[in-house]
Amino acid sequence: MPSSHPGQETPVAQPDPQPQPRKQRGGRNLQAAIGVGVGLGAVIIASLFVVKALFLVVVMAAVAVGIWELTSRLSERKQIKVPLVPLLAGGIAMIATGYWAGVQWAAASLALTGLAVMVSRMAEPPENYLRDITAGVFTAFYVPFLATFVAMMLAADDGPQRIVLFLIVTICSDTGAYAVGYKFGRNKLAPTISPGKTREGLAGGVGLSMLAGALLMQLIIDNGSWWQGLILGGCAAVTATLGDLGESMIKRDLGIKDMGTLLPGHGGIMDRLDSLLPTAPVVWLLLAAFVGS
Repeated sequence: MPSSHPGQETPVAQPDPQPQPRKQRGGRNLQAAIGVGVGLGAVIIASLFVVKALFLVVVMAAVAVGIWELTSRLSERKQIKVPLVPLLAGGIAMIATGYWAGVQWAAASLALTGLAVMVSRMAEPPENYLRDITAGVFTAFYVPFLATFVAMMLAADDGPQRIVLFLIVTICSDTGAYAVGYKFGRNKLAPTISPGKTREGLAGGVGLSMLAGALLMQLIIDNGSWWQGLILGGCAAVTATLGDLGESMIKRDLGIKDMGTLLPGHGGIMDRLDSLLPTAPVVWLLLAAFVGS
């Protein structure tokens, strides 16, 4: 319609703006994350309660992928050349010896892996030798050696039940922290490392992990008591949070968001192991102290 006021342009009708797709918190695809999580849970449960040694293969595969992800990111972002072959061989040896022979043999395997990294790196020019072998020894400790305590939990007569306890208290720590932090979080826990984490979320994670620990310790662990589960759950929540913050520090130093892209909605294998790895030795130690190894 023409304008009733001379010299004034008639406004043109604009189309209705299209609704923007809602972005998931943290940039994650929530549906993909749930689907992958359910799939991983099914694989873990099936391997645990069908053949115990099959779960050991799952642990070895996760460790191998984790080593590859970490060393690849170190090479891409920092030009750190970590020998991959001795780390993979040593990592499998640590897990196998930990399961069948105990912590002393696993520690010996870690030492031999460190020596193998030093010798293998000698094939390259000497520049940055100390930097590269330091990163290699750190990788050997951080990924396969900490995962060895999962294998040692599995070696017990009630190994599958111990693994279930370990996984659930760690997952409850993450879940409780996310839920409480999302709803009530006000005070940042470590803003320079992980801006999304809050003190309220940490309290929620500790509380839910302690509750799960008390219930599971009483119900599924031979000779376990609820008060032992409270202690175990609280310690697990603290180490899980520290592990998450530790990997966040590594990723910030490397300038990346995720360690990999293998798991849709989650990132890489290392993005799922970050809270599990440092929690494994703590849970193994407390179970050994409370009910024996």
